[in-house]
Amino acid sequence: VWYHKPVINEELLQSLPNLKVVASSGVGIDHLDLKLLSSYGVKVANTPFIISNDTADMAMALLLASSRRLVEGHEMAVSPDTEYFPADWLGDEVSGQTLGIVGMGTIGYKVAERAKAFEMKILYHNRNQRKKEEESAVGAVYCKKIDDLLQQSDFVLLVVNLTPQTHKLIGKRELELMKPTAHLINISRGLVLDQDALVEALQNKVIKAAALDVTYPEPLPRDHPLLKLKNVIITPHIGSATKKTRWVMMEEMAESIEAGLAGLPIPREVL
Repeated sequence: VWYHKPVINEELLQSLPNLKVVASSGVGIDHLDLKLLSSYGVKVANTPFIISNDTADMAMALLLASSRRLVEGHEMAVSPDTEYFPADWLGDEVSGQTLGIVGMGTIGYKVAERAKAFEMKILYHNRNQRKKEEESAVGAVYCKKIDDLLQQSDFVLLVVNLTPQTHKLIGKRELELMKPTAHLINISRGLVLDQDALVEALQNKVIKAAALDVTYPEPLPRDHPLLKLKNVIITPHIGSATKKTRWVMMEEMAESIEAGLAGLPIPREVL
């Protein structure tokens, strides 16, 4: 399965009675009905670890691009209408600011490691608190309540799996808790965020800016209001899109398929 295709539904499963394993690229499995697959005796594998570094790099790239208004700056620099660079064209500092990470799994923790190098203060909200030594290594402070993280953070990063519990986790209420100077970065799944509420928050300056590697749908309709806002950066779901990582993802999927067909334990099986 690549980019959620083909769709694995009951019709497909019935047409493939000898199917033994489904290997899906990336870490997200929200597009797969695990109970349905299990009822047909089909095992599932993904590639959760190889993507972590690239996706963490992407998070920092979006954070920096949003804070320093890189896309707007590029457009100004190359515009045929530009005659001078305004002296009052300013971005926001990153060093010393507070980063709130919603979802401190493997990727979230790698972002924290990178943010520490920028001397950022790190808050995180997670289902489970990390070990004290892991927190100390990156200087992270646990927020049991997401509201506390939202109210204190200059940058809020969403890096959770899409589940029924995280569906539209960030909506109108949560956006209004954030600072009016805050930037929101989403590298998880589009549906973790209420896009209509985000449009309203950006238009009304409830928050300052957003940087999104994921949306719903992908790509957005060409007349979507998010595409018309200057304080939004949108990239085409490229968190893991480097040559080396995509190559290894393919290798890992092939390994899982071969093991499944041979009746051996499947590397990176999703249980």
